[in-house]
Amino acid sequence: MNTSPRSLGSTLFPVGLLLIAMASIQSGASLAKSMFPLVGAQGTTTLRLIFASVIMLLLLRPWRAKLTAKSLRTVIVYGMALGGMNFLFYMSLRSVPLGIAVALEFTGPLAVAIYASRRAVDFLWIALAITGLLLLIPMGEASSGIDLVGAGYALGAGVCWALYILYGQKAGNDNGVQTAALGVMIAALFVAPIGIVHAGSALLTPALIPVAIGVAILSTALPYTLEMVALTRLPARTFGTLMSIEPAFGALSGLFFLHEHLSLAQWLAITCIILASVGATVTMRSESKPLVPAD
Repeated sequence: MNTSPRSLGSTLFPVGLLLIAMASIQSGASLAKSMFPLVGAQGTTTLRLIFASVIMLLLLRPWRAKLTAKSLRTVIVYGMALGGMNFLFYMSLRSVPLGIAVALEFTGPLAVAIYASRRAVDFLWIALAITGLLLLIPMGEASSGIDLVGAGYALGAGVCWALYILYGQKAGNDNGVQTAALGVMIAALFVAPIGIVHAGSALLTPALIPVAIGVAILSTALPYTLEMVALTRLPARTFGTLMSIEPAFGALSGLFFLHEHLSLAQWLAITCIILASVGATVTMRSESKPLVPAD
């Protein structure tokens, strides 16, 4: 008699964790954008990755990983993809609303999901994704169009996200949970020189430190932990489907925290990309792995 309530609770618990993780990531992005006037997107990315690497270094103790020459190369590519993804995503936020940037970036894992399946139905998801992208491209004098440079940065972040997934799976198979910490540390080393050259001594501003730590926790440490817990309690397909609604979280976070109001066409574009991602996830092969966001 008590099996059903327990079953319902065990199902709702990881779903709740996943929703909190998505809200945390997008809240962290909103907080990060407040740092742009002081250190730019370059400096913000640097501070986030440095503090995130320290936190994950203490939590996951990556020095226990046993690296070979081959696995080290995989981890380095994984870390560089992670750094590029964070850097390009923050660069896009300078001129593109948060929800749209997340939707454009999501084309990366969407492409991986469609490629992994390659069924006839995938043409429907491709068409939906292209429709969403076309709705976001500036057309003539349309005021609802977005900045093409910012959109390019977001799409570049999507390419890095796709590489992050492909190489993250390989690196994870070799080194387990330590891979996340190793990747963030390499990402910090990869991006830090860019941030230091751009922001210089402004990175040492005392008032920025608590904000940067908050961004590192909200955008990396907390969601990574919650996603790992949810991933062990949810089927891969359910996990991937739920993660597909993250662009909506980005749009709502931009609206509530940054007062970024989107046009009807932009909301429709985000919806098309979400539906394409949900569809691609639901119809992918059962052995395919979930696509874990890491913004």
